[in-house]
Amino acid sequence: MKPVAVFRHHRNEEPGYFATYLDAQSVPWTMIKIDAGEAPPAIPDSYSGLAFMGGPMSVNDDLPWIPGVLELIRAAVRQQVPVIGHCLGAQLMSKALGGAVTLNPDKEIGWGRVDVADNAEARDWFGATRSFASFHWHGETFSLPKGATCVASSPYCANQAFVLGPHLGMQCHVEMTPEIVRAWCASGREELERSVSPGVQSAAEMQAHLDPRVSVLNGIAAQLYARWIKNLQQ
Repeated sequence: MKPVAVFRHHRNEEPGYFATYLDAQSVPWTMIKIDAGEAPPAIPDSYSGLAFMGGPMSVNDDLPWIPGVLELIRAAVRQQVPVIGHCLGAQLMSKALGGAVTLNPDKEIGWGRVDVADNAEARDWFGATRSFASFHWHGETFSLPKGATCVASSPYCANQAFVLGPHLGMQCHVEMTPEIVRAWCASGREELERSVSPGVQSAAEMQAHLDPRVSVLNGIAAQLYARWIKNLQQ
């Protein structure tokens, strides 16, 4: 099988449980370190799927790599190469496919409820899960691209996840590990101190009962990732 291409946009935004899951399923993958200056490929032909992780930048920033990534996503969708996006990754997917990325009414940082939609696509991806506690760290949100279906929302963000055929974009971070949560709490200390949104938790709140919270989230992620890898290109 061709490898899954995992795109890292910032050194603190590792693939986390997503990589753990791929390894457990013997799915090969390779990291493309955008943050280290590696250029995105022009076409997706060498990869079974494309996975885009998060990052502190905006898809609306004037960064040299963004146009190439947007075109790569469009090419993958045309060729039915599965794409999955986590937070920034989902926003890149939305913008590439004609959606818009704008400020969310409230910042959403920390653990918060995600509600699964009552539609066929949501049931296909989430099974019997109706809601779950996910990790969040975002100030922007995406609109749904043409043809996409919203499959999850939260009290602070209407579009938490969308499905478009074999492609899945998620505003929330289902890829978290305890180590990543701790690292983000440390690196994001200043942002937490100046954020007054009701959707923002303190570092202490985020790290309370961390291992069991992450364990439950890993189970939700495994269900979504299992559905996604079904359509990987050989």
